[in-house]
Amino acid sequence: MTRENEQHIQQAAPCRGPCPEEATCHPGSPKHEILACLSRRYACPTVEYDEDLTVPQTILQRLDLDTLRSELWMPLSVSGDSAEVIACNPDDPDLNRSIREALGVDKIVFRVATRPDLIRLIENSWDLNADFPASAGRTPLAKARTYLAIVRTRYAAQRTQFARSRTGLALTRTGLACVSIAVVFLRLFGAGDLLSVEIPLLVLGVAAIADGLFWYLPARRETREIKRYPLYDVPEGFSVLEVSDPGGDMNFGRSAVVESAAALRQDWDSLSPVERRRFLANDRLNLAEERTVQAYLRTMMAKARTGLAFGRTGVAFVGIGIGFFRQFHPGPWSVFDWTLIAAGTIMLAEGFYWYLPGRKAANIGRETIDKAGGKKGLWDLIFPSLCLYTTLNQDQSAEALSPQAQPGVWATTGLALVRTVLADRRNAMSLLRTMMARSRTGAAFIRTGFSIMAVGAGLFVYFGGENAFWAAFDILLVVVGLYLIGDGLYWFLPAERIKRRSPFCVGDFEIVHPDYSEPAVSWERISFSHDN
Repeated sequence: MTRENEQHIQQAAPCRGPCPEEATCHPGSPKHEILACLSRRYACPTVEYDEDLTVPQTILQRLDLDTLRSELWMPLSVSGDSAEVIACNPDDPDLNRSIREALGVDKIVFRVATRPDLIRLIENSWDLNADFPASAGRTPLAKARTYLAIVRTRYAAQRTQFARSRTGLALTRTGLACVSIAVVFLRLFGAGDLLSVEIPLLVLGVAAIADGLFWYLPARRETREIKRYPLYDVPEGFSVLEVSDPGGDMNFGRSAVVESAAALRQDWDSLSPVERRRFLANDRLNLAEERTVQAYLRTMMAKARTGLAFGRTGVAFVGIGIGFFRQFHPGPWSVFDWTLIAAGTIMLAEGFYWYLPGRKAANIGRETIDKAGGKKGLWDLIFPSLCLYTTLNQDQSAEALSPQAQPGVWATTGLALVRTVLADRRNAMSLLRTMMARSRTGAAFIRTGFSIMAVGAGLFVYFGGENAFWAAFDILLVVVGLYLIGDGLYWFLPAERIKRRSPFCVGDFEIVHPDYSEPAVSWERISFSHDN
């Protein structure tokens, strides 16, 4: 092995192409002969891939994964002005200079390794499987999962705020009913014997309206704080959710698909425990992202329901205002009538402005649920065990009941597996919650439609159709109400069918006593029947 031959092969070979050490030896040479050849050539000890051989974190923080991959070197230790480094070509002067600049040392003690071994040593130090990007390390994945959990918590708080605002709007409508009764008594009977009833009703109604709107206004401000989560199609192959943090605003993107990951995962039985945990960590991140998308869609539907509740409040204001205007002769009270009509119209406009994004979110939610039904489940991805499924032709659930999964210490890999399976179950529940949120939103459409139709029908029945304009207006209200009822049923009925088919929507429940030294199927369970 001459130096010229070595340099020629190093320059001609691509970064992930044929290894120079293989080209300089006889084809099919055993690995120990290749290592001996390299040791003689560079006069330094050789190193093979060992999962326990990693770069100290204090050194790792100063280096870049892609740089080490391309330059093919890895530090083992740094002490003062000297460093111990593994490299493929220790005699390269450019490589020596680059190492000294990166580590800030003058003396380098080299060890030599084959290119495949060195690349795996570098990737393993970054907590990566073969060919994985730097963002696939378990620490970056945990950081992304934690941030997604924060986002979901924020969405949950916003949904709670919207629920509070809807309660406030119900109080506003109750207050409007009290005010309407008091005003009718005043306009019919004047300030007579009923004044002792009219004044308390009026005061109570105004207080209820003010209190309800006070509950609603924080939710209105909250609508501008909803963090939009971008919706996109996740590729089928292995890819990683990458997080960037420009100025404190977390942005997400997807890495390129790692083509070799599929073959690596198919050989699941031969993976080391840490390699399995790396796959499982990325699975949990993908599941966390899916739950975050569902939480965002539910938040948008909660916003739409709040808008519809505000719209129903506006319908009540408009209906009462029009009824007063048509029933009583023009006079000082007409200002009150037109105020109700104007306020109700503004409420209607804003309520339906909130409704449109929620309608889009509900449609997207249905699409995501349909897509989720066609995806591979975790039993397909985590357990592609050839020995169990292909050779023995057994069902996938046999993996959990196989001799390898009998009671014993599972340690961190078993815990990671249980966490991933539980995350998959939470995703199934999250998809069901999204469908039930769609059902509730459809029910809100129905309630809003009934409110509008009832106002139109009530005005038409009470005042008749003598005035063509008002008759047309009343009929228009009935038609709009019927449309919203039909649209709500279109959303409500399919969601109810899916809910009835779900195994989560039953009257029975169970309490699980987890024992992480055993498989989940062996955990003790106490079941409670709805009938009992």
